Amino acid sequence: MNVKFMNRAIELAKESASHDEVPVGVVIVKDDKIIAESGNRKERDNCAVCHAEIVAIKKATEALGNWWLEDCDLYVTLEPCAMCAMAMIHSRIRHLYFGAYDEKTGAAGSKVNLFEKGLFNHDVEVDGGILKEECGALLTEFFRKKRFENKANKK
Repeated sequence: MNVKFMNRAIELAKESASHDEVPVGVVIVKDDKIIAESGNRKERDNCAVCHAEIVAIKKATEALGNWWLEDCDLYVTLEPCAMCAMAMIHSRIRHLYFGAYDEKTGAAGSKVNLFEKGLFNHDVEVDGGILKEECGALLTEFFRKKRFENKANKK
């Protein structure tokens, strides 16, 4: 685990927030080098599946010319949802490092655990809580601001 990669994911999350996207950032690393990165793009692309993880996985497969990412590690600021968890499993990500836990939709143990050993044909190693306070604060501030804006717009 390398904190510099999670810090880059945090930068991408902040950039996403500046585009009115939920602040989630991802980097995918191979041989200690970032090969792909993204923030959430659901609002900008008007597409429910454009989570940061999905976009970054697509970029990584393009960079490597192969959908097998078995020697790659993924760093993300928020515990992945079920869709993103399965994309990681299917693309054979080696190791997942995530920041904040997601009690509502987290698929790495908070709500469900799709990364349970032996559940599928590929096991992804998982470490959560990496810089969780900083990652969580981005989300808390984003949604606090959204609630304030929504309240102001109702007046």
